[in-house]
Formats: sequence, structure tokens, C-alpha cells
Amino acid sequence: MKTSRTITHTTGSPMVNMGPIRLRQPIPNQGIEQVDPFILLHHYGPYAISEFNNPFDLGPHPHRGFEPITLLYKGEQLHRDSLGNESIVKAGDVQWTTAGRGIIHAEGPTKEFVQTGGELEGIQLWLNLPAKDKMMPAAYQHIKSREMPVVQNSDNSISLKIVAGELNGKKGLIKTQTPVNVFMVKTGSKGMIDIEIPNNHNALVYLLNGEVSVNNEATLKKGAAQMVVFNQEGEGFQLEARKESNVLILSGAPINEKITQYGPYVMNTQTEIMEAMRDYQQGKMGFLPN
Repeated sequence: MKTSRTITHTTGSPMVNMGPIRLRQPIPNQGIEQVDPFILLHHYGPYAISEFNNPFDLGPHPHRGFEPITLLYKGEQLHRDSLGNESIVKAGDVQWTTAGRGIIHAEGPTKEFVQTGGELEGIQLWLNLPAKDKMMPAAYQHIKSREMPVVQNSDNSISLKIVAGELNGKKGLIKTQTPVNVFMVKTGSKGMIDIEIPNNHNALVYLLNGEVSVNNEATLKKGAAQMVVFNQEGEGFQLEARKESNVLILSGAPINEKITQYGPYVMNTQTEIMEAMRDYQQGKMGFLPN
């Protein structure tokens, strides 16, 4: 790697309330409205789930105009949607929903997981769609952990799973609407890896747990700085583990369009938001029993 990317933001992951759920929200955050094309990043858990405590059971709700993505790190969740999909997403799996013109979905810990108990932890990521694709047909993709291509560093102390995009000649199985990379990285207590990023991508690194340094410049640890955002120049960056860690790497070609967001809808104008609300009320996004 000839030139490393410089860091433009180093930020924490503040706790916010989303209904009964308390979770971390690095995007949007103070000073960071979005990292185009990524418009929201929620880190939920780890929650101790049991028959007496199950705050993350999200009933049927609509989306339009973007792609809600769940990367599950601990536990298991049941996904149902108005397209007729029903699947159990287990730790290490990813569910990738293209809301497009509209979808209703529900997700939450499976009944079996609630009965046996355990920890639930994941990332909820909102990926924008360009205006030309916001009304495309809805779709759903579920990729299992074992299906993801893996890139490792020279001493195998760092393992990187390619959810979407490409690295070192290996390609993820998720079909994307715009050029994006989504990498789930697990490190040992020490180790180093170089990550190449396309020149035209915005990019960030988010730490779920552990401790890593980026370009030997910024140190990320839980409860302190947990995310870095890069300037859009240079060929990539170097990630160094300081202890066992889980890291999410995101990059994507910016869409560069003004967006208007209201609740579960991400469109380009206020009129389109009103149309989305009307279409949901009229049943045009489909139906999903509670």
C-alpha cells in the first residue's frame, strides 16, 4: 500500500434510547450526520435475553427507500417479512433487506433462544439507495457465516469475512445496488492487516469490542473512541490488534444526493415521505401478521 488514508473523524459511540431499547449510535452522531452512503449505524447489545427480559422483539414495521441490514454477532433472531420470507439468523450471519418501494418486516429473538436464554448482540446498518432505485421491488438476502469468503493476514491472527464487496480478489455473495464493502473482522490479541479501499469510496472502521489501532494513529477501545472515518484519499489503511477484538469495516461510493428521512422512510423529498406514509396506510407495502 503506497499511501494510507488520513483520518478525518475519531468519535465515540454514545448510548441512545430507541423505544424500550438502549443501544449505541455512532451514526448519526455529533459532527457526523452520515458517512454517505451509510446513514445510520446502531450497535445493540449484548443483552441478556430470557423469558423475563426480551426488549429486542420488534413487531411488524415498514421501510422504504434504503437497505436495512442486520449483522448478528451473538444469539439468534427470527426474520419475517411481507414478501413471505421467514428465516432464522444465527450468530455470524447477515440479513440484507432491500426495502425499495416498500416492505414490512419483523425481527426478534427466536422463541427457543428466549426460553434457553443467552446474549444477543448485533449491528443494524442503514444503507441509502440512489433516487433511481428507491422505488425498486423489495428483496431479501440471508447469508450464513460459513458462506462468506475469508481473508486472513500472514500469521492468521486476523480473520476478515467479506459480507459484500471485494478484497484481495475475493468477492462477497451479497448483491448490492451501489459499490460497497462490508467486512466483519475478528482479531487475536496481536496482529496486523492492510486493508485496501477504492479511491472513490467513503470509509470507516467501527469497534464493537476489544482494542485496535488504525494507521498507528488512532486507538479504538469500547467506551472511548470506537469509530474512525477517513478522508477520501489514499489506498487504504493498516489495522493493528492490541487485544482480541471485533471490528466492522464499511466503505462505499457516495451517492451525493440530498435525503429526507422520517422514521422508517428514507427518500429525497418531503412529498415522497408523505406518499410513503399514505402507501403504507393503504396496504401498498404488503401485509405481515403480528
